[in-house]
Formats: sequence, structure tokens, C-alpha cells
Amino acid sequence: MRVALKLAYIGTEFHGSQIQPNVETVEKELFKALRNLRIIESPKSANYNCAGRTDAGVHALGQVVAFDTDKPNLAIPRVINSELPPSIWAWAHSEVPFDFDARRSAVSRHYRYVMSGGDYDISKMREASKLLLGTHDFENFSRSNGEKSTVRTLERINVRVDGEITKIDVVGNSFLWNMVRKIVTALSMIGKGVRDNDWLLQMLNPEIYEEGIEPAPPYGLTLMGVNYGEKHT
Repeated sequence: MRVALKLAYIGTEFHGSQIQPNVETVEKELFKALRNLRIIESPKSANYNCAGRTDAGVHALGQVVAFDTDKPNLAIPRVINSELPPSIWAWAHSEVPFDFDARRSAVSRHYRYVMSGGDYDISKMREASKLLLGTHDFENFSRSNGEKSTVRTLERINVRVDGEITKIDVVGNSFLWNMVRKIVTALSMIGKGVRDNDWLLQMLNPEIYEEGIEPAPPYGLTLMGVNYGEKHT
């Protein structure tokens, strides 16, 4: 049987989600738990995959992983959580087809960035966010990671204020390394009057205009969820 799990985790305690040697990661703890429970022998033999890698310090509420197992009765949140540290918890599970791939089957991903303080012009940020919607080359909004294409499609960006907190929700088909955090930086600069919409349009034309931009701090970012469309609902 193939099983998909929804995971949440506090990213500040890990050097990212993807397993790496000699550092604490989300997958390191997850694989250890799944092996201890004999749910899988190894990630490779279980055809394990993950919806998306999150960087060090980035959190998740709706990360999705999938794997094959011959012990589906154990592959449930209550059992798996007994072997996980308090900063990681599984909160939903489902049987999925054997061709389900947590990353490739995804239709869209939803990230939320939360920041406090700052004297932002929210109306300017909302207007600027509209320029980012649709399909663009986001090379100026990414950190090089060997991607063949830097073209991505954004479906929705919502900027709103909740008390002293500004929340920026970004939904797209997929994202480049640091892309969401760099979008947050760009919108913040426009909200503070440091940059304008003409500059943002230039940033979306990397063949003519190149400029580096610092990503917003990782601790404000959360992977909220992954959408798989009607086929996998």
C-alpha cells in the first residue's frame, strides 16, 4: 500500500527538511521514526518522496510525504508521532495510488509569510503583488540551484494586516529556491517606498535587468499546504 502523510514542523530546530549528513533535519527524524516502527526499510525501497524542500528555519503546517509500506496499520499519525520529537508531528494520512508522487502530482503550493512591525503602505504592496501574478521568469527572485528553467506561475498573492502582523500568502504551481522570501523582500521595499512598480517590472525581465535581492528571514515563512486537484482529493 502507498500512504501519504501530512506533516507539520517547527523549522527553527532544523537545518531544513531534506536529509543532510551531520545535521538535524526533518527527514532525518522522520526516517528514523519510520524505520524504528518498521513501516519502511529505507526511503529508496519505499519510493519515498516529499512535496517540497523547505530551507533551514522555515516551518510547515501542510507538508506532504508519500511512501510504500506493507504495514499500513502502523502508518498513522498517532503511531508515528510516538517516535517523532515534539517539533514534528503527523496530523493526517491517506491511502493513495501507487503512482502518486508527493512532488510531481502537486498542482499548487501555498506559502504564508508573517512579519511584525514595519510602517508598510499595504495598498501599494497589494497593487505591486498583482504584477507578479501569472507566468514570469523569476530568475531575479531566486538563488541559483541548477534549475533548468526559472519560469514559474503564481496564481494568487494576498497581503493583509491582522493587528500588528502583516501576512503575505503566495500560491503557485512550484517555487524556486528562496523565491517566496525574495518576493516578500520586494513587496516590503515597495510598501516602505524604497522601490516602486517600475522596478518590480524590471525585476521580472532578467534578460535585460539583473539585480540581487536579499531573501526575508526564514523564520517568518510557513508551507501552509499542497493542492493535488480533483484526482487526488
